[in-house]
Amino acid sequence: MMQNDRYNEVWQDCLEKLRLTITEEEFVKWFKPIWPIGYDGANLRLRVPNESFVASIEKRYLQLLRPIISELYGEGTQLHYAVPRKAQTSSESTATAVPQIAGRTDTADIKNPFVIPGLRRIMFDPQLNANYNFDNHIEGECNRLARSAGMAVAVSPGTTAFNPLYIYGDSGLGKTHIAQAIGHEVRQRHPELQVLYVSMNKFQAQFQTAYKNGEITDFIHFYQMVDVLIIDDIQELTGKTGTQNAFFNIFNHLQLAGKQLILTSDKPPVELKDIEQRLLTRFKWGLSAQLSVPDYETKIKIIRAKAKRLGAHIPEEVVSYLADNISANVREIEGALSSLIANASFLGRKITISLAKDILKVYVKLTQREITIDHIVKVVCDYYNIELDTFNSAKRTRDVAQARQVAMYLAKQHTKAPLTVIGSSIGGRNHATVLHSCKAVADMMDTDKQFKGQIEEIERIVLGKN
Repeated sequence: MMQNDRYNEVWQDCLEKLRLTITEEEFVKWFKPIWPIGYDGANLRLRVPNESFVASIEKRYLQLLRPIISELYGEGTQLHYAVPRKAQTSSESTATAVPQIAGRTDTADIKNPFVIPGLRRIMFDPQLNANYNFDNHIEGECNRLARSAGMAVAVSPGTTAFNPLYIYGDSGLGKTHIAQAIGHEVRQRHPELQVLYVSMNKFQAQFQTAYKNGEITDFIHFYQMVDVLIIDDIQELTGKTGTQNAFFNIFNHLQLAGKQLILTSDKPPVELKDIEQRLLTRFKWGLSAQLSVPDYETKIKIIRAKAKRLGAHIPEEVVSYLADNISANVREIEGALSSLIANASFLGRKITISLAKDILKVYVKLTQREITIDHIVKVVCDYYNIELDTFNSAKRTRDVAQARQVAMYLAKQHTKAPLTVIGSSIGGRNHATVLHSCKAVADMMDTDKQFKGQIEEIERIVLGKN
């Protein structure tokens, strides 16, 4: 039989091991008041202040405590709790035997953030919007990588190299649409999998509630049951240390278990601030796919698809006018089109360019003139202080060559001119040179913040926004 001082020492060792797996607040609240009062080689008796401690340990912490006690006291050890006598309570209660180190198969006692009772495999509400699916998502150059990777993830969640799939871009470009479309596709292809979409703000609110109620373990346990976890606006983790710790545990568990994570953000991982490095490193493990502003052809497809969903006929000249004059994100394009259709219906007017011009004044700043290649070349030459004759000459110094590449990149982004026309207008190059130049500029923008700032400044001048 273990001597009193010895089992006291062993209990302190248990506490030290347990302390590494729970928060300091949990430890102080639930375990510091407990004291060992006896061990006979098979039964460990603990004095607890009241019955709530028994319930808390059995419900929240037994799975953490069980393997520690088995290791230090021996397998087969049973826990017994001594509770101070009160009018109608017995002095001691007995817990489940410790040796069953494997977790219980049901989780009926786990309080999850969406209040879903029952067994582990019950299918809870994935929190997905039915309107965000791949069928009504418009593919274009601006979103092709994210969409293609998303479809690959939906076909084989957790088994591709795209884990996590990190989708980023400015507000209104369709991050949430693609992320939720992945969720819908997974549910169609793999109905047995648990899919959950949640915004980081909601995740944070749930974490705060769980923390206040002493239910952090339950909170983390719930999220670890998810097979495909979609977290929107991951940048909202900024500065929230407690939430970051909880999410780190969830992320690690899902990764190791071969589950799929999809994250969206308004910034690439490298630009996120006040988020632990261990999380940023994990965000880079999979694929980071950027969404950009729709090009002209994609805007045309978006306008036509939206008009069709609304049951409205939009003349082609109005479609072209809208695509020419809205230099904005997907959300703004759809909002302006909805307003145009509604006004035409309520006012009993035909959808014409004149009506479109009146409506768009309220929603977006119209481009005052058509952007031409010559205009772009002039802006680029003025910005870099290069003479037009030098720009058009055979000179191939670094500054001149880079200015030509920038002009080609902006011409591809903001004109409808074919690549061959862009190339012939800028130094007499072919379409392959234009493609190479555009890729070179895009790659440099990804790696050089100062250069990216220059391009954005030139772009504002080109669009007449300065």
